[in-house]
Amino acid sequence: MKTLSEIKEHQLKLQRRYKQLVEQAYNFRQTDSALSDLSEFKAIKLLNKLNQLKFLNRDTLHQKSN
Repeated sequence: MKTLSEIKEHQLKLQRRYKQLVEQAYNFRQTDSALSDLSEFKAIKLLNKLNQLKFLNRDTLHQKSN
């Protein structure tokens, strides 16, 4: 099981990648709509992972406080 600091580090890495993909999708919007859609799709998948991590992280914090 990963420690809380490892989870936070992974979460920050995913957030940076998410921002990259969103920016890439925006930049491709005018020149290549297929690449834009692909980047946007990957960003959405990463956002789902980030939301799962936030939920799990919240759950572990509640367990520690009890």
